[in-house]
Amino acid sequence: MKTTVIDIHNVSKIYNPDTIPVHAVNGVHLHIERGEFTALVGPSGSGKTTLLNIIGGLDVPTEGKVVINDTDITALSPNRLIQFRLHNIGFVFQSFNLIPVLTASENVEFIMLLQGAPKAERERRVKELMHAVGLSDKMDVRPAQLSGGQQQRVAVARALASKPQFILADEPTANLDSQSATNLLDMMAQLNREEGMTFIFSTHDARVIERARRVITLVDGRIASDTASVSVA
Repeated sequence: MKTTVIDIHNVSKIYNPDTIPVHAVNGVHLHIERGEFTALVGPSGSGKTTLLNIIGGLDVPTEGKVVINDTDITALSPNRLIQFRLHNIGFVFQSFNLIPVLTASENVEFIMLLQGAPKAERERRVKELMHAVGLSDKMDVRPAQLSGGQQQRVAVARALASKPQFILADEPTANLDSQSATNLLDMMAQLNREEGMTFIFSTHDARVIERARRVITLVDGRIASDTASVSVA
């Protein structure tokens, strides 16, 4: 039986409303089910990154609401929203956003420190996740000594460390070479299949779109199409 993770109700985002309004997202209604592997696609300026940021609570809609597991995140105070994101949402960004002075394992562990997880649990989960992303031999290496693909795999492990409800990935393959991108997507697809992890991508990458089982196309901030995709994931 399907379980809805995210309900998006009539969400709009207008930048510069008092000067020259920019309608980034226009009246979007959307439901995401647990275990989906979904791609948000569209031309630059179509609103896909803005919508992804609104889903993740990184941006606030001008109108409408986002409900995640019965919690209306658009009604939360800033402090409560920070706590909600910490315990429910994993993020993967195209720029990796790793902390340069920390080792790979410390980057993965950091979010669990913020959650207050016990040391033994943190150590166990870091080892499991670093093994899952194929970097057991890089635990004590800092980001600058890792390739782009390796850094992005650390970022995925970090996103998974908090045991989130879902992962939001904004152009995760944009800064990777072809082989690194393929390896990363294969790993994400495996996590989706074997662990039922929900992934939502904002992407231009045809390789992501090919693997997605649902493709949502945005044009001028509106959903132009929402289709099941023939996936190789």
